Amino acid sequence: MSSPSKRREMDFMKLMMRDYKVETINDGMQEFYVEFHGPNDSLYQGGVWKVRVELPDAYPYKSPSIGFVTKMYHPNVDEMSGSVCLDVINQTWSPMFDLLNVFEVFLPQLLLYPNPSDPLNGEAAALMMRDRQAYELKVKEYCEKYAKNENSAANGNSSDEELSEEDYESSDEETVPGNPDP
Repeated sequence: MSSPSKRREMDFMKLMMRDYKVETINDGMQEFYVEFHGPNDSLYQGGVWKVRVELPDAYPYKSPSIGFVTKMYHPNVDEMSGSVCLDVINQTWSPMFDLLNVFEVFLPQLLLYPNPSDPLNGEAAALMMRDRQAYELKVKEYCEKYAKNENSAANGNSSDEELSEEDYESSDEETVPGNPDP
């Protein structure tokens, strides 16, 4: 059955033709990283994330596995694993969708319209519902710290590779406006 194989190749090439930076893992087209830019007019604008994509053997009949490698603060993205909670990828995937849909529609929509009622990051969801301004500040803080070009995908740095246990603990603490992070 060469159809899924050809479809993987075609979708992979479409990403590259749209000027996405794509880095293969193990010299294949089943696992790779894509450099994803936060959508305009969102809290994530200006951020650059490294996203891991795994295409199953049955792709496009089975959905791709998508996860943020670069640390992100979002109610529907698990902060530690980078897993994404998105129905269209996890439950309602169709072979009509392709990887361009994922990077040009699904992920931008997720970042523009977070759903705190179905969270993977309970803390982010609770903060978003309790104190929208504090939530927005925390999103911007994470973008600045982890997803700026010099800090993130452009250099291949990922949150898990570069953070020590102390960094994880300090990222959970609230910072007081005007006082620098310790």
